[in-house]
Amino acid sequence: MSKAKFVGVFGRRNSGKSSLINTLSGEQVAIVSETPGTTTDPVKKRMEIFGVGPCVFIDTAGIDDEGDLGEQRIAKTRQVILQIDLAILLYTNNEIGRFELELLERFKENNIPVIIVHNQSDIISMDKELALEISAKHGFDVLEFSSGMLDEQEQKVAVEQLTSLIVKGLSQSPFAEKGLFEGLVEKDDLVVLVVPIDSEAPEGRIILPQVNAIRDILDREGVSVVLQPAALENYFKGNNKKVKLIVTDSQAFELVSKSVPANIPLTGFSVLLARSKADFENYLKGTPKIDDLKDGDRILVLESCSHHSSCDDIGRVKIPRLIMNRTGKKIDFDVVAGLDNIPSPIKDYALVVQCGGCMITQRQLMMRLSPAVKNSIPVTNYGMTIAWCVGIYERAIAPFLKKAE
Repeated sequence: MSKAKFVGVFGRRNSGKSSLINTLSGEQVAIVSETPGTTTDPVKKRMEIFGVGPCVFIDTAGIDDEGDLGEQRIAKTRQVILQIDLAILLYTNNEIGRFELELLERFKENNIPVIIVHNQSDIISMDKELALEISAKHGFDVLEFSSGMLDEQEQKVAVEQLTSLIVKGLSQSPFAEKGLFEGLVEKDDLVVLVVPIDSEAPEGRIILPQVNAIRDILDREGVSVVLQPAALENYFKGNNKKVKLIVTDSQAFELVSKSVPANIPLTGFSVLLARSKADFENYLKGTPKIDDLKDGDRILVLESCSHHSSCDDIGRVKIPRLIMNRTGKKIDFDVVAGLDNIPSPIKDYALVVQCGGCMITQRQLMMRLSPAVKNSIPVTNYGMTIAWCVGIYERAIAPFLKKAE
C-alpha cells in the first residue's frame, strides 16, 4: 500500500514548473532553461511534506507544446491527471486562456483538488482582482509565487504559503486509504502473518504488503507473528494465546486453510489491500462473475508495477490457469503492466483482474478500474480471484463482512 501522495505541476512552456519544484525541494531536481519545451516526459521528485508525509511531485511538459512530438508530450501530460491527488496549475503574465481552462475542466471532471499559482511574479505581479475572479469562478485557491525572489525571507514565506495550500488540498482529497487493519485489530490483539519464501519472494526481503501489514499492526499496538506455512501447524500446537486473525499470501490460501482451525478468521494480504483501497464493494460484486465466463471470453489482467516475470508468475500464469481450471472454459488473457494504456476497448473484456495495487495510490487504482466499472464490467483482484477459484472465498471475506454488519 503506497502512502505517498502524487502532486502534478501543470502549465504552459516556460511558466516555471521545473523552477517551482526545485524551489519547493531545495534541490536542482528538474532541468531549468529559457528554451521552451525543456521538460519532455514527466519528471518525478519525491519529498516529505510535514502534515502529509511522502509526496511525489510530477513535472509535466507544457500544455501548449506544438508539432507531432508536442502532441505526444501533451498526451503524456494528460495521462498524469489520472495518477494525481492534487494539481498545481501555473499561469504567468496574468493570462488564463484556453490551455488553462481545458485543464481546469479536466481536473473538475476527475474530482482533483487544484491550487492555481500566478508564477514568475517577480517579473509581472499578479493582478489581484483577476485572481479573486478566477478563485470565485472556479472555486480554487490562487497564490502569487516566484522562484526568483531576491529577498530570502520573502522566498521562505512564499514556499510556506504554497506548502500550506498543498497540505490543505491533500487533506481534502476524497481518496483516502483505510489502514490495512482498520476496525480489525486493537491493542494486544495477536495477528499471525503467513509469508511463503518461494521463487517469487524477493531476495533478502519480504514484499511491500507484508511489510505494511507488520507496520500497521505495530501502529495499533497489536502483536504480529511472522512465519512460513510449514511452521503454522506446529505454532498452534504450542501456543495458547488467542489468535485474532491470520493473514496469508493468497497463493498459499489452500494450503494454509487446511492448517488453520475453522473458528479462527483467515484472509489474505491481497484481500486486505482490496478493502483498504476502497473498491471492495465492486470486487465483492465482480468476483462471483468468474463462474459466468464463457468460451472465447477475454480477461484483462492489470499489474500495477513492472517486474521480472517468472515462469510461475501469479498474474500471467497462475491466475489464468486457476480461472480456466475452475470454469473449464477456453479464455484469452491480456496483461498490462504498470499504468500503461489498456490495449483494446474495455467493452471487449468479460472481466478485469487487478493486482493488489500495493505500489500505487488508492486514487490511481480507482482511476485504473473506473472504465470497467462505468461500463458494468466485473472487476476483482488477485487474492479474491484465487480465493474463489480454490473454494475458500467466503472464509477469506468473512472478517470484513462481520465488521460491516
